Amino acid sequence: MLVDPITAMWSDRLFQATLVVLLLALVFASLEYAARRVARAAARHPEPAAVGAGSTAVATPEEPPADTTRRSRADRYGRIGISLMVLAFLTHLGSIVLRGFAAYRWPLGNMYEFTSALCLMAVGAWLVLVRRHPGLRPAGVFVLTPVVLLMFVTGTVLYLDAAPVVPALQSYWIIIHVTTITLASGLLLVPGVASLLFLVKRNGKPASWAAKLPSAESLDRLAYRVTVLAFPLYTFGIITGAVWAEAAWGRFWGWDPKETVAFVAWVLYAAYLHARATAGWKNSGAAAWINTAGFATIVFNLFFINMVVAGLHSYAGV
Repeated sequence: MLVDPITAMWSDRLFQATLVVLLLALVFASLEYAARRVARAAARHPEPAAVGAGSTAVATPEEPPADTTRRSRADRYGRIGISLMVLAFLTHLGSIVLRGFAAYRWPLGNMYEFTSALCLMAVGAWLVLVRRHPGLRPAGVFVLTPVVLLMFVTGTVLYLDAAPVVPALQSYWIIIHVTTITLASGLLLVPGVASLLFLVKRNGKPASWAAKLPSAESLDRLAYRVTVLAFPLYTFGIITGAVWAEAAWGRFWGWDPKETVAFVAWVLYAAYLHARATAGWKNSGAAAWINTAGFATIVFNLFFINMVVAGLHSYAGV
């Protein structure tokens, strides 16, 4: 038996459940963001107190101020959203593990599995960051939005039934190379979003979005620290890919389209880290644009190169 259909079915159901839970988490993250915006508006424009004839207004002790109520409501929405993200992470992890058991192989053999794992890594990275820095939580809606979109595309356009991989991928290098690239790509989604939000916060436009975001300094610091962690992993992934290419095709580098675009992304991230570490570039819009371009290149490599351009890497199931 090449595939266990029962295990494969449960893997698919857990993936579908993950998408539903992530959608709910996105709803509560949006509610938190909206409630915090209302709270700020109330703080800026307090309602005048009702004054009776010949008397002074006295606040009712059992009625908390509107701003406090709204902030508490926003906090509850945020906590529910994070709890749902934890649940989604667990169901998603179960889906990927069952996929591997169903096909009797490492579950990163096609674009469906790769993109699914990339989303898992992004959610996991965000949960760790929010745990360490709760003040970043209002930005969660902007991290969840691309994750949910990617999950939807993964479960519809990119979906493939569990099956053995093609002979070219039947190597232990798939565990080392593809897993590392997946981990790095998932991590890099977070600083990509953070750099975009930094640009919004720095420019103050649109004002309704910028006012509720974390500070520009915290967003810039977030983008830099996660990129510092992900860049060595991405570098290691490219190196192991070259070693695998030498074993499979007899050369370390052949300027295949996927190799070339991956190298362009590596150069962009190296330029970002160099610029960010250079005096005068901290909290710089130019550095943030470089980081954003790096992640855009990774997305371009994932979809356009895999699905449109023919090359030696065109065996990912699309």
